[in-house]
Amino acid sequence: MRLRHIEVFNAVMHTGSVSAAARLINISQPAVSRTLQHAELQLGFALFQRSKGRLAPTSEALALLPHMEKLFAQLEEVQRLADSLRKGRDSDELRIASVLALSHEVLPRALAQFKQKHPHVSVSLQSLHSPQIVSALMMQEADVGFVLSNVQQASLQQESLARVPMVCVVPKGMLPPFKLRAGSLSLDDLTGVPTISLDAQDPIGMLLSQLTRESSAGLDHFVTVQTYHTALAMAHHGLGVAMVDGCTALSADHSKVDVLPLAPGLQVPVNAIRAVSQPQSLLVKAITREMQKVLAAQL
Repeated sequence: MRLRHIEVFNAVMHTGSVSAAARLINISQPAVSRTLQHAELQLGFALFQRSKGRLAPTSEALALLPHMEKLFAQLEEVQRLADSLRKGRDSDELRIASVLALSHEVLPRALAQFKQKHPHVSVSLQSLHSPQIVSALMMQEADVGFVLSNVQQASLQQESLARVPMVCVVPKGMLPPFKLRAGSLSLDDLTGVPTISLDAQDPIGMLLSQLTRESSAGLDHFVTVQTYHTALAMAHHGLGVAMVDGCTALSADHSKVDVLPLAPGLQVPVNAIRAVSQPQSLLVKAITREMQKVLAAQL
């Protein structure tokens, strides 16, 4: 099948009629019909049967559909990459992808300093999970990414910006004062206390899960969440102790919670990543330096 066949097949499968498919891909109805006939002729079997004014896919078409959708998704990725390459020529635009933990406090402070030095630059920011940031950089949909993990990807270059301590965010009144006066909290201090867990597939969640397994503490995992700021929100509402990174803890409301370092000390890396194939622009260098300065000042 040719690319045009795939496009028409996909349009008919999703709309159920020749007329709707023609409107979707902006060609005439006869062109849709001819393309379908040509595709069926090449394949040697029917793709659709007409039923009550609509086109019903045959069993062969249904078997082809998952593979056609993969091909169509790849075609869309090619188009997205072409669009990104075209937009990337604009030197007055900086495209950033960042994990949410850095998007609330650290990145806005860095961008405030960046804007003073580069007032005419347009910035676009995507708050994504680390795997999505890697994908965005590889697809050249972002110029730089900021993550709280080490990224093992040959096509990406990584620069260390800081190491951030893990902290415990404790709802007021949940722990006795003598434990808070110690200045830090161990997992043993949290035995029997409701805790907010991070997804074990998350880099920080994985570290905490390993630490918990190596400890003899009996933690009461009240709820498991996927983002650090969700864990922080849960602590703000008194639902349990959240163990989060120091960047997320910058957003803590100290009238509602106490923030203490986790002992023994556990740190996570803050890294800037970018595609090796793309030369590092002056704007990427500039925002990376501002991020480094803010991290050093705040943490």
